Amino acid sequence: MQNNIGVLFEFQDAEYRDFQKKLIPYTKYQMIGIRTPQLRALAKDLAKNKEEAQAFINQLPHQYFDENQLHAFLISLTKDFDTCVGQVNSFLPYVDNWATCDQMSPKVFAKNKDKLISHIDSWIGSREAYTIRFGIGMLLQHYLDEDFRQEYLEKVAAVRSEEYYVKMMVAWYFATALTKQYDSAVRYIENNRLDAWTHNKTIQKAVESYRISTQEKEYLKTLRRRTK
Repeated sequence: MQNNIGVLFEFQDAEYRDFQKKLIPYTKYQMIGIRTPQLRALAKDLAKNKEEAQAFINQLPHQYFDENQLHAFLISLTKDFDTCVGQVNSFLPYVDNWATCDQMSPKVFAKNKDKLISHIDSWIGSREAYTIRFGIGMLLQHYLDEDFRQEYLEKVAAVRSEEYYVKMMVAWYFATALTKQYDSAVRYIENNRLDAWTHNKTIQKAVESYRISTQEKEYLKTLRRRTK
């Protein structure tokens, strides 16, 4: 596949491409317009041939957004934890949009949470917006249930960035934390631990959730902050 972009163009949907361009207008990558289910299917087929899959993963940077999406889905299928982390670290510098960032969700991470957390620390400590976003996303996905610790909320609250897609992920994380670990998470809202914009966006997202009680929603509304 790495030598035949024409294979990808066989699955092009021009109408979907035009829709994606409006949804993700800032990516530097060209778009072919391949729908997500088709890319997932292509990733599964490609993963069956280890040599071809590795050749594709090694071919960075890609030219097309769709190749990056395929790359993300392929990494998500990698079964060895250490190999997967290496692939993630090699790929993250080329991620420049929320879609590729958020759709990279390695299945092997769920079985290696004890080892994963140190890598999350590294990602969150990065200066690159989508590396930070990815790290917070992994905390959200894997550490808000039985593996939750108060210190993880602290890690996210300590993130300071003016990047919109980082702030949105922080808000998404805390809004989700309010649905799963309300008593711990609400303290960060009560004590104004987030910047005002992220604070209010967190409340907005939490209030929109059906997993938070009416009483909790009404209380959160009283904690909204004024912004300039």
